[in-house]
Amino acid sequence: MFRASATSGAVSIEQEELRGIARTVAEIHWLLLILVLLYVIFGGAREDAEQNAAVWMGIFLYAALVMIFRYANFYRRETRWKIAIETLGMMAFVTWVLWSTDGLASPLLNAYLLPVITAALTLGKVITLVGVALIAACYLFLGGGAELREILSLPFIGSLIAQLAPVVLVAYITTMFSADIRYGLARAKVLSETDDLTGLLNVRGFALAANRLFAQAARHGRATSVLMIDSDNLKNVNDSHGHATGNLLLRQLAECIQAELRFTDIAARYGGDEFIVLLPDTPGKGAMEVAERIRSRVSDSPLELGGQRLVSSVSIGIACYPEDGATLDALAAHADGALYSAKQDGRNRSVKFRAAA
Repeated sequence: MFRASATSGAVSIEQEELRGIARTVAEIHWLLLILVLLYVIFGGAREDAEQNAAVWMGIFLYAALVMIFRYANFYRRETRWKIAIETLGMMAFVTWVLWSTDGLASPLLNAYLLPVITAALTLGKVITLVGVALIAACYLFLGGGAELREILSLPFIGSLIAQLAPVVLVAYITTMFSADIRYGLARAKVLSETDDLTGLLNVRGFALAANRLFAQAARHGRATSVLMIDSDNLKNVNDSHGHATGNLLLRQLAECIQAELRFTDIAARYGGDEFIVLLPDTPGKGAMEVAERIRSRVSDSPLELGGQRLVSSVSIGIACYPEDGATLDALAAHADGALYSAKQDGRNRSVKFRAAA
């Protein structure tokens, strides 16, 4: 269960985002090609045959680039580097067409907005700023042969700023929108991996985090332990004081567990009144010490309820890698079995898994 959840989560979150971006980039490519074709067909190109040939060559090469990056390797993984190269290709194509037609007087000058939007949506602020700087350099190139004294003059700088203003404005606004969208997605991802009641990870979040740590432990042969923790009296609290009080008890249990863990340990609500903890770089003896500290803290932290003190306890099962299992699923199952033994033996105790003789 943990392996499948982690694999699907790690692949889907990043790759689904990139696939969606790639589909948008492909549409931007085709939109740019259509705009250039319409401009050329309806008389935008110069009368010079060589210039016309240059425009058509640019269209052909750019279409070939789109086909290669969008369709020739359709089944390969999407990457932001791939999108960055496509964005540079988009800028180069626009510059080539402008140079082959009417330069800065061309109505296609605003086509520079398309690579800017692409960069702002997908590549972040820094790369977008680099893209705007490249476009500014292209403006100077298309302006043709201006001397250094003219470039440094206030009228020239003012004219350049006025021409670049739409590009800079679109880059800024799109980057801000993109940042807001990414924040929302990141927040949604956190919420989808967090248990609302306790603030700990849920099973999905635990699977994503624990599998990475467990894979590292297995690769380097480091001991790792799993704790299964279950409340001994949640049902009685719910029956006697109501589910609202039971929820308070669960939140307190989560706080007690978290208080005894290191920064590198991972705790999650496994379901109902059961919690799971992954202890990296922790052999059986150390795991037992952690379990006992958690158990003692819970026992020593009664729930204060209107002048009444509700004492609670937990039972804990422990399983360790590599002696108790070679996978995270196996460790969780064996820790759950040890937890069952702790319940059977009288509760309020920690039990290490022992294989059947």
